[in-house]
Amino acid sequence: QVRMMESGGGSVQAGGSLRLSCAASGYIHRNCMGWFRQAPGKEREQVASIYTLEEDADYDTTEYADSVKDRFTISYDDATDTVYLQMNSLKPEDTAMFYCAAGLFDGARACALASRRISLGYWGQGTQVTVSS
Repeated sequence: QVRMMESGGGSVQAGGSLRLSCAASGYIHRNCMGWFRQAPGKEREQVASIYTLEEDADYDTTEYADSVKDRFTISYDDATDTVYLQMNSLKPEDTAMFYCAAGLFDGARACALASRRISLGYWGQGTQVTVSS
């Protein structure tokens, strides 16, 4: 079964940076990718999403949770079909399991809506990010 595969998690001190990567284990017909996180005892939440249909005028449209704006950057490399999450100025409250997901939607707005609803179809097993104070 094809799934997403995350890497790049680890332990850092507050103020530090990490870069997460995600690629599919096989071919997935998709145009929307996102990062999500879940802290112990909390619900899974959206971190960021990106619309990856290159032929579309809304290609590279991104959306972020308010809590990570100006600190995290999602990007997509179409040459390697990999999505990244650059995380700067990390805080202890960013500690969570980070998941990558992908899906196929009818446009950037639908991608963003599905991301907010955490309803993308293909998921990875997650990578742990721990930020110490």
